[in-house]
Parts: sequence; structure tokens; C-alpha cells
Amino acid sequence: MAWREEVAKHPPRRFRGEAYWASPLPAFGDPSAQLIIVGLAPAAHGGNRTGRLFTGDESGNFLFRALHAAGLANRPASVRVGDGLELNGALLTAAARCAPPDNRPLPEEFANCREYLLRELALVPGPKVVVALGALAFEASLAALAASGAALPRPKPKFAHGASCTVGGHRLYCAYHPSQQNTFTGKLTQPMLRQVLRRAREEAKSL
Repeated sequence: MAWREEVAKHPPRRFRGEAYWASPLPAFGDPSAQLIIVGLAPAAHGGNRTGRLFTGDESGNFLFRALHAAGLANRPASVRVGDGLELNGALLTAAARCAPPDNRPLPEEFANCREYLLRELALVPGPKVVVALGALAFEASLAALAASGAALPRPKPKFAHGASCTVGGHRLYCAYHPSQQNTFTGKLTQPMLRQVLRRAREEAKSL
């Protein structure tokens, strides 16, 4: 919390003069959706600045282009709160709700925020389709599903882009996180992410 607020007090030159959100971020999208997309945490000068997950940074630009192409967003860009962006049949959330140092939340931060993810999973009765963006979000999603009463398969599923598994009736998909480290190097491309999102969308429609 202290670091989240400190970075807002000392923004980079390109954001000087802007009022930062500098608070925990809520989920964004359709609360009645059976498709839940789980990211890692707000970016220090993205969501922590704008007040919306995956908004105001390159990771968000990449993600929303894919969401729009997959039919899950009405626009290909997320600029700011109030820009008219809507998600179609999806809820976008995160494993941790505050911007962490080095974009890597501590185990206790994941544990502290798990209750929010649990509440979101409980919004819609019945099975869910979950897309985890990155290995850490995948582990957090597994932990939340287990805490909600779902039985984890044995052996424990491992993260791999494009992989999926069934967890207590829910379906969990894996995708690389749309970080610049992944997208600039070509580890994650738009076709790769769109394919996972489309598969998840179609499965959610069939529930």
C-alpha cells in the first residue's frame, strides 16, 4: 500500500500533473459473466494511475486489442474510466489489487486479495470459465477455485500457454501475460492470445 501511493506522488515526467487513482482496483466488466479473466496486478503507472485494470499502459493496449478481436470488448483500446469501453460477457479482474514493486506481489498480498477473487467467482452460480494471464495468475486462480470448494485435479495442473484443465466443474485456461517482456520479444503474439480468448468465450457460451 505504501509503495502504491508513493509512486503516485512521484510519477514519471510523461504523467506529471495527473491525479493518480493510487488505491486498490476493482474488477471491470460484466459481473454476471461466466467468463472471468484474471491478470496479475495493476501496473504502477497504468491501472494505478487510471483507476481501471490494464488501462494506460502497453500491456493493456495489447490485451484490449485481443479482447476486441475475440468479441469480448466493444472497443480495441482502454484509455481511461468513462471512455465508453464495455466488456461483452466477460469480467476482468486481478489476483492482487494494488500495484506491487517490480510487478511481483508477495505471497501475503495474494492471500490478502484472494477474498475479492472468491467473491467474484461466487457472483454467478454454476461452472465458470477462467482465463489466467501468466503463471502467477494461474496459481492464484487455482488457489481461489480450491478455496471456493472446487477439487483440484491430481497431479496438480501446470501452467503452459494454451493449456486448459477442469477444476471442480470449472474450466481454467492458461495464456502468457501480455507484458512487454512477452509481447516485444514475440513470446506472445496477438493470434496466440486471441485463440485462447476465443476458445474460452465459446466454452462460456455453452455453459
